[in-house]
Amino acid sequence: MLKFLLVVVLFALATYAAVRFLERRGTPPIAGGPSGSSGGRGPRGPRGSGPAQPPRPLGPDDDPDFLRDLERKRKHPEDPDL
Repeated sequence: MLKFLLVVVLFALATYAAVRFLERRGTPPIAGGPSGSSGGRGPRGPRGSGPAQPPRPLGPDDDPDFLRDLERKRKHPEDPDL
């Protein structure tokens, strides 16, 4: 029984080490599950992909054009297409 437990523990450690190695290289793991997520690090892009894109507004309340239009509609509710 002790030999069987030793084999299971060694197999688990080898699997864990292999998954960690693959994640560090940037290749996705074979299966999903806890190791299938990126560990809270976000998506990885290809290395040397050039300059990053400028950040876009996340929602309408962050968009200056939307807020400007909303303020205009609030001041002139009788003509929303002004």
